[in-house]
Amino acid sequence: MKINPLVKNFVFVILILLVVGGVFSLLYLPDQQANEVSLSQLAGDINQDKVKKITVSGDSVEIIYTDDKKASSMKESNSVLSDVLVNLGADKTKLQKVEISASTQEESVWSWLLPALLYGILPLLVIGFFLWTMMKQTRGSAMQVFDFTRAKAKIFGAEGHSKEKITFKDVAGLKEAKEELVEIVDFLKFPKKYLDMGAKIPRGVLLLGSAGVGKTLLARAVAGEANVPFFSISGSEFVEMFVGVGSARVRDLFMTAKKAAPSIIFIDELDAIGRHRGVGMGGGHDEREQTLNMILVEMDGFEKETGVIVMAATNRGDILDAALLRPGRFDRKITLDPPDVHDREAILRIHSKDKPLAENINFKEIAERTPGFSGADLANVANEAALLAARQNKTHIFQNEFLEAIEKVLLGPERRSHLLSKKEKEIVAYHEAGHALVSASIPGTEPVRKISIISRGMAGGYTLQLPSEDNKLRTKTQFLAEIATLLGGMAAERLIFGEMTTGASNDLEKASHIARKIVKDWGMSSLGPISFEDKEAVMMGAGLENNYSEAVAEKIDGEIEIILRGAEKRATEIVAKRRDMLAKIAKTLVEKETIERDEFEKIIGVPSTKKKVENRK
Repeated sequence: MKINPLVKNFVFVILILLVVGGVFSLLYLPDQQANEVSLSQLAGDINQDKVKKITVSGDSVEIIYTDDKKASSMKESNSVLSDVLVNLGADKTKLQKVEISASTQEESVWSWLLPALLYGILPLLVIGFFLWTMMKQTRGSAMQVFDFTRAKAKIFGAEGHSKEKITFKDVAGLKEAKEELVEIVDFLKFPKKYLDMGAKIPRGVLLLGSAGVGKTLLARAVAGEANVPFFSISGSEFVEMFVGVGSARVRDLFMTAKKAAPSIIFIDELDAIGRHRGVGMGGGHDEREQTLNMILVEMDGFEKETGVIVMAATNRGDILDAALLRPGRFDRKITLDPPDVHDREAILRIHSKDKPLAENINFKEIAERTPGFSGADLANVANEAALLAARQNKTHIFQNEFLEAIEKVLLGPERRSHLLSKKEKEIVAYHEAGHALVSASIPGTEPVRKISIISRGMAGGYTLQLPSEDNKLRTKTQFLAEIATLLGGMAAERLIFGEMTTGASNDLEKASHIARKIVKDWGMSSLGPISFEDKEAVMMGAGLENNYSEAVAEKIDGEIEIILRGAEKRATEIVAKRRDMLAKIAKTLVEKETIERDEFEKIIGVPSTKKKVENRK
């Protein structure tokens, strides 16, 4: 819990006062109370030979008896103690036996100076300190208003910031992107070589790629290779509710980077402030545009000798303002592709190097089962595998943990507590068997890796299909086969139980999405090679109206219906023709709950043509 600074200061002052009080108590703690005797009693004690020594200090009389007890008394001023005692009846002979001494020591200066300091000056000092502390706190609160306009950039590679250094060796794959950035590294390390030739290094480098492909990691690797400070900030951190804060933070960031030159400024999620200007109304948009304008101005102010490189990352390069992309600003655009099977294997090795692995780990198999996974997804797979192994109290991570982690990342954790009734279990088994059977019956589909009726995430069961190799391009035939596979579960339910269940809702959603893309985006329908999706209008916030007529909209709906009806008919014919095989797969699923690829292919018998294709691969 955070304590209020004023409360903390008040408690601090109270503690000081308590300490001062303790000092007073120690300095002025009264001595042990001495026995007070009268001078007449003293005269009598002298006559009885009880007194050993008398010390006179001014009007004070200190008495030490023969038994070492002490007492005190007082005499009149300007009187002689011996005469007073004789007058009070003391025997002169016995008085002469008593040692009488006079203390002539002057009073110490500290006896009056120390009390004056403690009682007069020290309270003033305590009060002054308390007031100074409060004023300091007030000044700190006032200075926070000015700190509000400072850029909140994270600094890597500078002195005092001992973050882990990242180089190109720590970034697997992305060979072409690294080659593009080697020149940037060389300029930061040896700028004179380029300046002597009159060359201008690009001021801005824009990293484009989908989420998780390693844009930020690659930018940090550039700074690590060049051994220069790396100022990292997100685009959303520039924009606040107060107008002008974003521009002030941009100025502060660039000023700081110039002082630390050579250096790198990295702006993550550039699309948060770099969208097309003039879109929408309102203060938030105005502030964002002012921030963007300031970035453009600061990048124009770079000289050849500045030594500051601005790097930015986004996965929405299509919505960036044109002024950002013109020469002189972000004029070098580097696209980062998702890793292929070899890159995925290398990424898995990097993220698993500090983990205790079993000897039989096959990273190639894991890489083949993760097509389309980004670097962040693969890091998550390695971490989930470690968590699964630790949960089972294992000392090493085995292959099964990695394969289980892939399914967990794709579909979510197993929900074994989600128990199905006997009837529901049978329905799910036939549903998943329909998917698998239709997929295996259509040439060109992806192989079925696993079928399960164990719930994962929101799915009651699943049929896992993963390609044997990465596909950059896909044909209409492949899309139609995928739609038919998606509708295979629904077709199996209708064939066996006479009606469909809500379990097919997600399949219908995916199938409709693919069919709509076939017609509207990819021009693969009878409407011809026309794209009906106006991405620019959607990007500019004007996507409420279609860029085609109502008549064309009816034709698009008709084409989508034709595709979906055709896929439905195809799936229904397959499950009806191979009903016995469908029942066999479903019965095995009910008994075992999970069927792996090898067992599935034994059940259905892999077609010879499919075997030839796989052997050729």
